[in-house]
Amino acid sequence: MDVVYFAWVRERIGVPREQVETSAATVADLVAELSAREERYAAAFADLSALRVALDQELSDFDAALEGVREVAFFPPMTGG
Repeated sequence: MDVVYFAWVRERIGVPREQVETSAATVADLVAELSAREERYAAAFADLSALRVALDQELSDFDAALEGVREVAFFPPMTGG
């Protein structure tokens, strides 16, 4: 699946997107797999309350299932005005 990073998440990880092979069942499982890769991932995912996730461009939760998902995007909370 494609994993896309925005804003400071992209800056901490160092890439805007990557193709990931995963056996993760949920977003939280994927985050755990990514965090275990390297320190830069662990730093980016250290505080999940500071992150939002979208599955196939739809806002979702970290306990959401990944079955059939083609794209996961991580980004900070959005503010509007």
